[in-house]
Amino acid sequence: MNRPAPAFAPFPAGRPRRLRRDTFTRDLVRQHALSPHDLIYPVFVQEGSQRRDAVPSMPGVDRLSLDLLLPVAEECVKLGIPVMALFPVIDPQLKTPDGAEAFNPDGLVPRVVAALKSRFPELGVMTDVALDPYTSHGQDGLLDDTGYILNDPTVEVLTRQALAQARAGVDIVAPSDMMDGRIGAIRQALEANGLVHTRIMAYSAKYASAFYGPFRDAVGSAANLGKSNKKVYQMDPGNSDEALREVAMDIAEGADMVMVKPGMPYLDILCRVKEQFRMPTFAYQVSGEYAMLKAAAQNGWLDHDAVMLESLLAFKRAGADGILTYFSLDAARLLQQAQAR
Repeated sequence: MNRPAPAFAPFPAGRPRRLRRDTFTRDLVRQHALSPHDLIYPVFVQEGSQRRDAVPSMPGVDRLSLDLLLPVAEECVKLGIPVMALFPVIDPQLKTPDGAEAFNPDGLVPRVVAALKSRFPELGVMTDVALDPYTSHGQDGLLDDTGYILNDPTVEVLTRQALAQARAGVDIVAPSDMMDGRIGAIRQALEANGLVHTRIMAYSAKYASAFYGPFRDAVGSAANLGKSNKKVYQMDPGNSDEALREVAMDIAEGADMVMVKPGMPYLDILCRVKEQFRMPTFAYQVSGEYAMLKAAAQNGWLDHDAVMLESLLAFKRAGADGILTYFSLDAARLLQQAQAR
């Protein structure tokens, strides 16, 4: 029986360490690299002026009013970060069971989008399509009398929210709610209203993860959610095949890009999605991942810059075309400095 020749030379003819001997050789054969162009910077925006409120569970992350957000956008442009993702902190008095503020054309997000696109047209702006920052109960959808999240009525509201954002000039709408059929409904509405250039980045494989805690503190939905959870619409962490079905459905409904969330605990899902579909695929290094690395670095247990860059490179290696990360500014500065040397 003929056996295929080995794809490598056995030792001592083959010495893998030869390709690790010096910097130029390691640079020459490196398969994956990280660039500022791979980064999307999530930011938290709030009403008012000269408002900067730290998020205690996310060291280095602040809730900013628009006037303080504009210099951050300018820095993104200078560093080569292509996209900023907006997450609103809504006045509790505007939160209602139906989340109607989400589609207010004069609301916080449409106004911030318009200001950013006017000031920095070259910076991509992405918006979250979800109701949890706007609902008094903290869920991503409308509730029936038993507290169950209704799918189709929620999709109607999400579609109105996406249209309001698109009319304000946003480049990418990113539905993160995990309702069935929402990508198709949003795509059809965008087409019907002549908003054919608005891209959709679908949170296609979003898991009911324990890593979202600091984010919910940041947008102010944690207190509203209370002891409730989102397991009836976000995915079971024990499932992987289901993620492929979710991604396939979103692509068929008109998604331009797909996302896996969280990031590092789901690198296997990210890899499978990229290999299966070959679509523009993104990962979200979520608030809990960020907080975990920050806390370890602040305690002196890990090298901050080294683990930050290594964690981001892991996403690229697993197949991500880009990463949403709160480390975007720090990482881009380091990468720019390295390139200048």
